[in-house]
Amino acid sequence: MNPRRDIRNNRVALFDGVEEGGIRASSSYSSHEIDEQDNERALDGLQDRVNLLKRLSGDIHEEVEGHNRTLDRMGNDMDASRGILSGTMDKFKMVFETKSSRRMFTLVAFFLVLFLIVYYLTR
Repeated sequence: MNPRRDIRNNRVALFDGVEEGGIRASSSYSSHEIDEQDNERALDGLQDRVNLLKRLSGDIHEEVEGHNRTLDRMGNDMDASRGILSGTMDKFKMVFETKSSRRMFTLVAFFLVLFLIVYYLTR
């Protein structure tokens, strides 16, 4: 037999004695049986709460897993970007090391003269 159906039948039977004027005293129920029915109701309530918490914890677990996957992908993308940037910096170092100091001085002087010309024209 289904224990849930028994509980429902017990609940229906519990409220059979309710009339408009009050509750009929029923000799078929003892205080022990009423206590058991109260316990069953409380147990059902607790079981529903536990099921709700299980569903919530499952949802939280799925969300955490999704965030972990996203963070792993971001970490991999950052590592790839770091590799590209380090390669670019190595190329810049090589370019600046091979240039002579005279060429560097000429380049700096050119930009300084260009800045001064733009400055005087806009003044």
